[in-house]
Amino acid sequence: MTIAPLNWTELESLTDFHIDTVNGSTNSQARLRLFGHTEADVRVTLYRDNHAWCPYCQKIWLWLEEKQIPYRIEKVTMFCYGEKESWYKRIVPSGMLPAIALDGKIITESDDILIALEKVFGSLSHSMLDAQVIPIRRLERTLFRAWCEWLCRPVSSAAQEQRHRQQFIEVIQKVEAVLGSTPSPYFLEDFGTADVIFTPYVERMNASLYYYKGYSLREDNPRMSAWFDAMESRLTYRGTQSDFHTHAHDLPPQMGGCYENGEPQMLINKERVDHGSWFGLPDVTYAEPENSRQEALQKVIKHRANIIKVNPEDHKLFDEALRCALTNMMTGEDCAPPPNSDIALRYLRDRISVPRDMSIYAAKRLRESLEKTAALAGDRQSPPIPVRHRRDQDPANFTSL
Repeated sequence: MTIAPLNWTELESLTDFHIDTVNGSTNSQARLRLFGHTEADVRVTLYRDNHAWCPYCQKIWLWLEEKQIPYRIEKVTMFCYGEKESWYKRIVPSGMLPAIALDGKIITESDDILIALEKVFGSLSHSMLDAQVIPIRRLERTLFRAWCEWLCRPVSSAAQEQRHRQQFIEVIQKVEAVLGSTPSPYFLEDFGTADVIFTPYVERMNASLYYYKGYSLREDNPRMSAWFDAMESRLTYRGTQSDFHTHAHDLPPQMGGCYENGEPQMLINKERVDHGSWFGLPDVTYAEPENSRQEALQKVIKHRANIIKVNPEDHKLFDEALRCALTNMMTGEDCAPPPNSDIALRYLRDRISVPRDMSIYAAKRLRESLEKTAALAGDRQSPPIPVRHRRDQDPANFTSL
């Protein structure tokens, strides 16, 4: 027994989700962050990518949020998903991200940006050049290289794959030792710069190694697990945090390729990330907010015109199918979509981006209902997500986002 889909007006009545993008919790939609100050207090403009995919942008974003420095945000297209804006290339000819304007001066390179910000606004617990922080920064780069060697280089034998795996594990054991050297779950005695430095790529390692190598960074390393738990207790981090599905599919064009090892656990993990269930994945462990469904619904309603416009299937068919999925999400009841709408629903399922579109649990709820509803129409999958580029996510197609 299934129910009829709610219309858009009826769906709108089921959510009152709202966030204060300017003074509220960390969020990816903001264009201005004041933290209770006035616009006259803004001395910083952060130039970051539209989709919140750039790891170096996340580092600066998280630092500014933790310090509560008033700042503006200008969003720029990354090369892998669209053409770089000409106005940005006039400011930063290389087009590199992130960049900041600090009192009108343009600064690039994330480490240089943090050092410049520290000189003006003070450090976050410890400075970038602190004697305790420098070796941790070096360790992060060592871990990054071991990750790239394992993830991004094709291998010719199982023995070579095992060597790359072991090299990574040897470095992560050094990270575990550093995390275990203080009573806090953080890299030093309190949260600070060292944690900001580690955050972007460790988050991406957690996702990519789970998906492409069958290795669970968070589950296999207790100190790292405790660190993730501590980070997730911070609303600043939650606002910048992505999920496994987003990272697994945004990384290949950024990294020049990510290589599966084809092992049984890897295949199991890949199936879970791509097709569900998305609950229970080790990409998040804090309790799901009560309003996650309302958040997902509000975001879809706000952008439904563009969501429908960019879907490759018939727009009228997808409009009804989408309402069926949202009806299921909000009522828990099956709502049979129109015939042949499975591809349209799974196209959206595969292109939800966290945190660009919504928070991690809202995305899980929406993906779950899209898949459950699509399964009522058939088992056809959407066109594969590109791996050499992500032009399917070109911001030019989402002009009102």
